[in-house]
Amino acid sequence: MPDFSLIFIWWLTIFLVGTVLLPLTFLIFKNFADRGYIFSKVLGILLSTYLIWLLGSLHLLPFYKMSLVLVLMALAIINLYIFGKNKDAFFRLPWKWIVIEEIFFFASICLWSFVRGNEPSIRGLEKFMDWGFVNSILRTTYFPPLDMWLTKSPEYAGGHFINYYYFGHYINAFLTKLSGLDSAVTYNLMMNTLYAFTFCLSFSLGLNLYYLFLVLQKHLAKAGEVVRVNSLKLFIVGSLAAFIVALGGNLHTIYVFTSGYPNETPKPFWQLSFGFYPERYWYPNATRFIANTIHEFPIYSFVVADLHGHVSDIPFVLLIIALLLNLIAAPTYKTKEEESDNPSILSKIAQDIRQHTYIPFPYLVLLGILIAVMYMTNAWDGLIYLVLTGLTFLYLNYKNSENGSLFAILYKTGSACLFLLFFFLLANFPFMISFRPFVSGIGVLCAPAFLLEKKIGPFLFETGKCQKSPLWMMALLWGFFYYSVLGYLIFVISHKFKRFIREESDKTRIKKGTKLGIFVLYFKIRLSRLFPFLDLLSPIDVFVLIMIFVSTLLLIFPEFFYIKDIYPAHYRANTMFKLGYQAFMMLGLSSAFIIFRLREYAAKYVLDFTYSIYNTLFIFLFTLIAIYPYFAVSSYYGRLQQYKGQDGTVWMHEQFADDYRAIIWLRKNISNQPVIAEAVGESYTDYARVSAYSGLPTIVGWPVHEWLWRGSYDEAGKRIPEVETLYQTLDLDAARKIIDKYQVEYIFVGSLEREKYPQLEADKFNLLGQVVFVSGSTKIYKISPQAGG
Repeated sequence: MPDFSLIFIWWLTIFLVGTVLLPLTFLIFKNFADRGYIFSKVLGILLSTYLIWLLGSLHLLPFYKMSLVLVLMALAIINLYIFGKNKDAFFRLPWKWIVIEEIFFFASICLWSFVRGNEPSIRGLEKFMDWGFVNSILRTTYFPPLDMWLTKSPEYAGGHFINYYYFGHYINAFLTKLSGLDSAVTYNLMMNTLYAFTFCLSFSLGLNLYYLFLVLQKHLAKAGEVVRVNSLKLFIVGSLAAFIVALGGNLHTIYVFTSGYPNETPKPFWQLSFGFYPERYWYPNATRFIANTIHEFPIYSFVVADLHGHVSDIPFVLLIIALLLNLIAAPTYKTKEEESDNPSILSKIAQDIRQHTYIPFPYLVLLGILIAVMYMTNAWDGLIYLVLTGLTFLYLNYKNSENGSLFAILYKTGSACLFLLFFFLLANFPFMISFRPFVSGIGVLCAPAFLLEKKIGPFLFETGKCQKSPLWMMALLWGFFYYSVLGYLIFVISHKFKRFIREESDKTRIKKGTKLGIFVLYFKIRLSRLFPFLDLLSPIDVFVLIMIFVSTLLLIFPEFFYIKDIYPAHYRANTMFKLGYQAFMMLGLSSAFIIFRLREYAAKYVLDFTYSIYNTLFIFLFTLIAIYPYFAVSSYYGRLQQYKGQDGTVWMHEQFADDYRAIIWLRKNISNQPVIAEAVGESYTDYARVSAYSGLPTIVGWPVHEWLWRGSYDEAGKRIPEVETLYQTLDLDAARKIIDKYQVEYIFVGSLEREKYPQLEADKFNLLGQVVFVSGSTKIYKISPQAGG
């Protein structure tokens, strides 16, 4: 099938899933300029995949294609009901934005499909793991899915299911099954779609941040009314947000204009000779700049194309930001409603919740499910956005409070957070039953000597764990964003704060200009309102400040703490990586808004000369982040002149043709998940390719990954010599014992098995079973029941 046909079928599948949820999306995002159209796709994927997963986890509905269709039909019926209740509003849709966003989405998929098609290999870095999860899930009937790299054993009680955050891989499997395409193609199509989602969702968020700011600033809109504003300006803001989040890098590209430095030994750029040396720039250095740390961002992820949780979760991250923005921009909520004579159970629950918080009950449920899915996709994100949501709730309860009582605001915020936590835990419960966290504590950096090698609660005080990030390096990584933030705080927020001080000074009749007056003012500001300064800010300004605040906390946290994992020399790498990734997206969205917010403010209050200086430096910094994708794409994909298609297994067909044919035979002819034996090698190599590419469980795959997922190397380490014995022994009883122990049904003998085990004795497998496939020197043996038992 031509690649364009594959792309079209994939796009059409996502389009139909999104169309099912359009009525609910338009109802939720009625305050948005585009009515949240592009988010319908993410909302459709969220609810349909979660329902299938939940029913599959409860063993009520198997993970079959017909099950997917039934759930989508049920969601369609619900949304038809919503449409019937609100049909008049649906005929006044912003078709211009809908068409633009759909064109953007399809074009973005095509664009990255072309880029990815120049090196589509599912090979290297984490790709074996990611695709292995997808293939294992495709073979599963109920959840949780089997770990393809650690089959069950009667001697091991640690579990044989995937002990990782697999929901993003499950979404890939869901869309693969629904579209009917091969997973060798959909792995890359999913990565291309994640790029498209990042670009288009950021576009929508950027334009709606500015749109809602203008609407609330001018007090032009009634609830649900679309206000006419400058569409071109909104388009530019949205495009800028999309570019920064989906394509932007950091200021590390300053090294393009220097003689450079050897990898992993960075030097300050001002100590190097200046010039233009693009051939010396190595794009991964921008993500490994600070020693022993990782600080990636979306475009790097799209280039290297690992379908990891932090990438799969981007659409949900942008969805929750959109939901919180929509809440922030909504009118003040009413706390009283007419009571029905015969209220339903849900109505009673909603009424009870409404008495304790201003946050609407449906929002609490939806946010609880969403954050649970985020946790199951990339656990860090679930925790991060619980914090962002809690701070947003705090502001919303303040905004909707009648008397500004501090106690009432905190009580209602705490109540909302408890309800949210309840729905989060409830939605997440089936996952947590089989999942065993592999985090062993929170490490404290540079602990004082008297606390070393002690543990207080979850906090660890370990010897030799003292790394700090040089400020100049942090400036290169985050300087673009904080340059925007600094201008925002100096020019816009400080102006509002001065106005606030002036008004409070007049109220308290304090003599201006005196230190005593300022001191007295500080204590005489009314406590009847929490942070009355916020009243002078647009709710959108407040939301942007909340995102900036949370992002700053995420960047500061790894300077004091780290989450304990199995990497001793890089103990804060994963912490900085996962926290910084979210900070990048929130700061990227904030910066796009700030740029136009500053332009609007400068036209009224700032001298042209002052703003010109600020703007000139901004353009220089923006240029540095904007050139990163050129170097990243050209380094990984070359000149984009060797398009190979979307099939990620082409490399194996070229380099291991016999093994490739054998794996294709397994994929086409073997159902369910019988155990297959294959050679064991190091992580990040071509070993474990059979289990990864087929989804069939093996005795042990990549040992270090199992060490990470299980929290111990003991089980994986014990199995490595057993596999070696299976392949090399002449003792049939010894081989049969291992086969029985792990219930092995197939044995793969290919190029890597012969390379790994030079004393391989393949003839004995003819006595244990029979050859069911052969291509060249590659053979697959099926163990006979008599030999296995």
